[in-house]
Amino acid sequence: MKNFNSSALHSHSQSTNHIRERNSRKYSLLSVLPLRFSLRGYGVCMATLFLFCFGSLFYQLNGGPPKILLDIRQYLGLCGKNHWSVKVAPSRLFIHKDRVARHLVSCLHDCKRRKGGSTYLDDHGQPAPRVLPFPSQVIYNRVGKCGSRTVVILLRLLAEKHQFNLVSSDIHNKTRLTKHEQVDLMKNISSIPQPFLYTRHVHFLNFTRFKIEQPVYINIIRDPINRFLSNYFFRRFGDWRGEQNHLIRTPGMKDDERYLDINVCILENYPECSNPRVFYIIPYFCGQHPQCREPGVWALERAKQNVLENYLLVGILEELEDVLLLLERLLPHYFTGVLNIYKSPDYRKMGNMTGTVRKQTPTLEALQVLYHRMRYEYEFYNFVRDQFHLTKKKIGLKSVSKPPAYSNDFLRQLALRTPEPLDEDEELETDLEDANSWLVHP
Repeated sequence: MKNFNSSALHSHSQSTNHIRERNSRKYSLLSVLPLRFSLRGYGVCMATLFLFCFGSLFYQLNGGPPKILLDIRQYLGLCGKNHWSVKVAPSRLFIHKDRVARHLVSCLHDCKRRKGGSTYLDDHGQPAPRVLPFPSQVIYNRVGKCGSRTVVILLRLLAEKHQFNLVSSDIHNKTRLTKHEQVDLMKNISSIPQPFLYTRHVHFLNFTRFKIEQPVYINIIRDPINRFLSNYFFRRFGDWRGEQNHLIRTPGMKDDERYLDINVCILENYPECSNPRVFYIIPYFCGQHPQCREPGVWALERAKQNVLENYLLVGILEELEDVLLLLERLLPHYFTGVLNIYKSPDYRKMGNMTGTVRKQTPTLEALQVLYHRMRYEYEFYNFVRDQFHLTKKKIGLKSVSKPPAYSNDFLRQLALRTPEPLDEDEELETDLEDANSWLVHP
């Protein structure tokens, strides 16, 4: 019994040690497995990250999600957002797509079905969604005496042809607005049935500042001195539309002012021929800020920035046919066929009636003084012309660069003094006197 028990005890101890050793080997093997799983998981993670990056790159290069994702999205019945934006990086041109498509009609019918009501869809099937053209909100804040009447006449014919809403304001001498007036005008513009084109002599309105969707802007400018001379003589003698047109527009103008020699006005520093009234084009692009009315670098740079970020196109009147061709390319649902209308004999006959009469050219001395006063206007004009030619080049139009109407060689010897830029970016609450109230725009 003693030997048996001893043997059994030894056998039990050996068995126990064997089991312990086997378990020890088992646990040591298991301790290695997590490391192997971690390496495999790491590889899977890296592969997933690579695929994600590649897919993201493919998404961006192709301008949107793959078609299968759009099909799945439509299948699930999701109504996507209506607001898109496209950014063209090389020229910093921002084009805002506003309400490219309405909410799908199916979404409205689904909502009615949940409430238990019958729908058109029950009997007639899925109606085709109404897709609005891109963009469907356009503002032409036309600059006075820069061919705006010519373009508005074209727009009236095009609006009837292409069935878009043209709203042309008859307010011509209220370009600067209070904050309350800005909000009211922007809300009124946004409420116009789309697609629409709104046009008015008004300085740039920043819709996003008041959390309102920003429309697309277009505009046309011309050589600053040519614009000034056209306005100077138009206010006095009108155009070819009627002998008494100038008397109707400026009934309170006395004869000594009406027949004031342009050289005397410039050289003797009459208010009409000096700053801030000759600082005219830049405020249309700078905006409603009070400093936009002050000739200087601050207003100039802000106007340039707005041209790059908020305007689809700013053309120059000296190349009007190219401007119309670019508008036809960029906004086909508004301007298709515009060149055919512009070149037609009937339109030519009507357009010739808008030319200013009795224009005179100032002396070289007067031009030198005027050019010096308008140096910021010319810097902006040259900037816009360069941008316009760049756009023509991108689209494939050959640009024939025309020299300015008046040489600026005499400015090389003039000392150009620049006022300090504005420190604060807040507008005044009080209504400021409109620097252009003396003007009666066409």
